[in-house]
Amino acid sequence: MTARNEERWLLPAGIEEVLPAEAQIVEALRRELLDLYASWGYELVFPPFIDYLESLLTGTGQDLDLQTFKLTDHQTGRLLGIRADMTPQVARIDAHHLRRETPTRLCYLGTVLHTRANGFASTRSPLQIGAEIYGHGGIESDIEILRLIVLTLRTAGIADSYLDLGHVGIYRGLARQANLNATQEHALFDALQRKAIPEIEALINDFGVTGAVADMLLALAELNGAEALTQAATVLKAAAAPVQAAVNELRRLADELNRWHPELSVHYDLAELRGYHYKTGAVFAAFVPGWGLEVVRGGRYDDIGRVFGRARPAVGFSTDLKSLLQHGRGLAARYQPQPSITAPWSTDPALHSAIAELRASGRRVIQTLPGALPNDAAGETQQLVLREGRWEVQAISKP
Repeated sequence: MTARNEERWLLPAGIEEVLPAEAQIVEALRRELLDLYASWGYELVFPPFIDYLESLLTGTGQDLDLQTFKLTDHQTGRLLGIRADMTPQVARIDAHHLRRETPTRLCYLGTVLHTRANGFASTRSPLQIGAEIYGHGGIESDIEILRLIVLTLRTAGIADSYLDLGHVGIYRGLARQANLNATQEHALFDALQRKAIPEIEALINDFGVTGAVADMLLALAELNGAEALTQAATVLKAAAAPVQAAVNELRRLADELNRWHPELSVHYDLAELRGYHYKTGAVFAAFVPGWGLEVVRGGRYDDIGRVFGRARPAVGFSTDLKSLLQHGRGLAARYQPQPSITAPWSTDPALHSAIAELRASGRRVIQTLPGALPNDAAGETQQLVLREGRWEVQAISKP
């Protein structure tokens, strides 16, 4: 085999094939999660895989510019993008197509494509599943989404996860209080994400920020952990009203979440700013021990539909089914397919009637093709045999 032929077996970096045994589990988990969301009132939508670039880079999409594959539409000459996230498209469905006055709950599932691996299972082709609420700006919808995250993880067999909560309004308010311009705010934001304390201190000095607000910005990088909210009451006591409001909102969210899930491990990171350029309130992520990347991410992004003609508050989450499968436990046993029944190849109408009846009841029946070897991968433990003029199922005797 030539080197060129050997290369045809290779896949692009970060792109995976899902083989039969794993695909069976992924599909079963997909069905169970979508049924879960439907039982909470979430309606399923399927946004297109390819869209106009400006639609994909709306709202949340500005953070996804570098993650989006771009191409030219030969029919119109306009730039298209392969979706890297479905939230902007779902926001368009709510704002432009549904146009409801009442809160709308939507869920979705499909492949997204990234130019580089980033988060989740370090794949460039996540099988994204998520749920979002549009049209309600209260803490109650945040709590509903967080409760749904917990149920999603438990359904996927992930029992040892913990939540990480933050609020973008804390840093945003401190940046305004310090009179930072957009360039300064972005530079400090980048350093905070890396928790580079010496660099943060140098930037604060370079920007001429002094006094209490300088101390609070510097302390923000270390306000993380289980006691961060308690510490914030002292560390941020000199903060302006918008910062205090964000802290209080986060505290209310934490208290309410504890009421529903007192067993849940919750950490706080007041400098956590994922999605900072489009998130407007609480941000959250779920982690599993020993894995440095989040398995679920979400938050509040009010007014995301404004560019589509209708601004509505919104909150939601998304995850990657393949990542859930990677970290879930007991899924293979739970979704173990039924053993197959083998049947001979025959034109006997009675045989075909028996096969159709078994398949209608949910059994898998595989007819042996003439001249073919038995299907070792099918896991047949039973067979259809003709006894006294009737086709009956009986166990396959092992030699």
